[in-house]
Amino acid sequence: MNKEPRAGRHFPPAGESDGKTEQVAAMFDAIAPRYDLLNRVLSMGTDRRWRRKAVRVLGRHRPRHVLDVATGTGDLAVEALSVGAESVVGVDIAERMLEVGRRKIDRLGLADRVTLRYGDALRLPFEDATFDAALVAFGVRNFENLESGLAEIHRVLRPGGLLVVLEFSRPRHFPVRQLYGMYSRFVLPAIGRLLSGDSGAYRYLPASIRVFPDGEDFLAVMRNAGYDHAVDERLTFGVASIYTGQAGSTV
Repeated sequence: MNKEPRAGRHFPPAGESDGKTEQVAAMFDAIAPRYDLLNRVLSMGTDRRWRRKAVRVLGRHRPRHVLDVATGTGDLAVEALSVGAESVVGVDIAERMLEVGRRKIDRLGLADRVTLRYGDALRLPFEDATFDAALVAFGVRNFENLESGLAEIHRVLRPGGLLVVLEFSRPRHFPVRQLYGMYSRFVLPAIGRLLSGDSGAYRYLPASIRVFPDGEDFLAVMRNAGYDHAVDERLTFGVASIYTGQAGSTV
């Protein structure tokens, strides 16, 4: 198996970069001021329950030092403190999202325990084996190279460290599949445009979900990136899933 990510070469293979990182950063910077409100409205509050569940899964392993990749405005990073994490570092490629998150963390008086900084999942600015656990909520779809991003997270996890991924998935069964398809195609972009003035991110969302390798396909990518005991749990009729895996000793 290719061990380059473990050797510190954190860039995607030649020819695979298509500018996705820059496009995603610009898209989320544009909606940063309304991002939290949009999440609550568009999911009818369900995203909060999903995040809390993901953090409870994390808490079973009692990590002290946690990395939150694609942290956005820091909601998951803050939530990780509730299960005993001593420190959390959140990274994201969208600087305006980070600015909103830093103000939130300052208001909560948590700046001594939660740090938000710029960071690309394919080029994490940390030494090997720095963290006990890592979280990614609704961010792996945006990695420019999925397996390279997971391998880079593996690099900064200590052996046996836990990765918890919360991500949208595709409902499989009637009528949820059909209803969700109509909602994501028509309703979601319309509400996104109304509340943020920009429907681009909410047209991108269903398109990215359609091409994401969810379920067993994503578990296979995790295993290829070096994670042992990779399993998934589907949430809310399959609209989202929680994936977990432990960093093996090598990639």
